[in-house]
Amino acid sequence: MQVAVWDTYVTKKDTTVMHFDIVVPSEVTDASIIYNYGKLYLISKAQEGQALTYKECSFCHIEALEENRVAEIHNNGFFIIEM
Repeated sequence: MQVAVWDTYVTKKDTTVMHFDIVVPSEVTDASIIYNYGKLYLISKAQEGQALTYKECSFCHIEALEENRVAEIHNNGFFIIEM
């Protein structure tokens, strides 16, 4: 399975920057869907309401999905890699 990696930098409420990748199936190309996945992640990190647009999140590359992540993609539609 091929996945798309979206490189994301969001300014946190304390003004520091968090860096993470949003990883989705390569056929998911609608940026609003990817941004919504990122917003779900921000909520889980108590950073809801922070900006997440094309300025903070952009397509980076396509790569082969690691076997240990297949279930996560099938269950959730995405996963996050924290940097």
